Amino acid sequence: MAETLKDRSWALASLSVSNLRAVPDHTSELVSQVMMGTPLTVQEFNDKFYRVLTPEQYTGWVDAKGLQLLTEQEMEIWKQTTRFIYHTISGYAYDALGDRGGILTDLVLGDLFEAESAGKDFLKIALPDGRRGYVPRKDCISFEEWSSLEPDINSLLTFARQMMGFPYLWGGASSKAVDCSGFTRLMYYTQGIILARDASQQARYGEEIDITRLDNLESGDLLFFGSSAQRISHVGIHLGKGDFIHASGRVHISSIVPGDPKHDPERNYVAARRIVNSLDTEGITRVRSHVWYVAD
Repeated sequence: MAETLKDRSWALASLSVSNLRAVPDHTSELVSQVMMGTPLTVQEFNDKFYRVLTPEQYTGWVDAKGLQLLTEQEMEIWKQTTRFIYHTISGYAYDALGDRGGILTDLVLGDLFEAESAGKDFLKIALPDGRRGYVPRKDCISFEEWSSLEPDINSLLTFARQMMGFPYLWGGASSKAVDCSGFTRLMYYTQGIILARDASQQARYGEEIDITRLDNLESGDLLFFGSSAQRISHVGIHLGKGDFIHASGRVHISSIVPGDPKHDPERNYVAARRIVNSLDTEGITRVRSHVWYVAD
């Protein structure tokens, strides 16, 4: 391992979405995904795959073609660059401006990249692997703006509704396709908040809500389902009045209210957590507080 990695113990995801596998093989289970510009620590190399650790402490194997390896010094330099986050569900970066421009890469909500210059209509950007191109300015916000956001649940729910009908994918964690906890994590990431990866993990963190009364719930609360509060298998985001949006088959709206046409009696509602009152506590980290993103 030392010979392969040398002093390059850090990496940035370099594709719009890079897959994390359970073992170093493309036929292996998809356990999660990381979006462009996600900082990672590199732990091991095996047959064209790197085992990495994500900012929420999730481990998986990524194809080497989806990573840009960095030294610790290069990582510190990256933290001080002018960066922008892609704050639109999906789109493209172009290799030139105007009619001459072809597609450089697709982009998804949450991709992070350096900006070499910012014009009125376009950003000139540098991707983690060194490719350069142009992105519509209106589709991005600066890292400073994003990382300093106070959670806006209305904005979060707007993004969530924009993904209505998007397909479910086990291990999916991007706006291409999502699983249930990948969806909730992505929605809070739009507000500069890093949640734990899995539903069973998300259920451990935040303010616990008494679920015996519907009016205890607020929009943006995470609702959990399973055989019991100790055995969580699903999560969604409360919209209001018992409606929640979640990824199951596709992103859609259901209800926890018995008798509502959207209610599924086979889905057992067992717990709820409020995120916004527990920022920078275990399992709920603001990007601006995460040392992998910001300089000391």
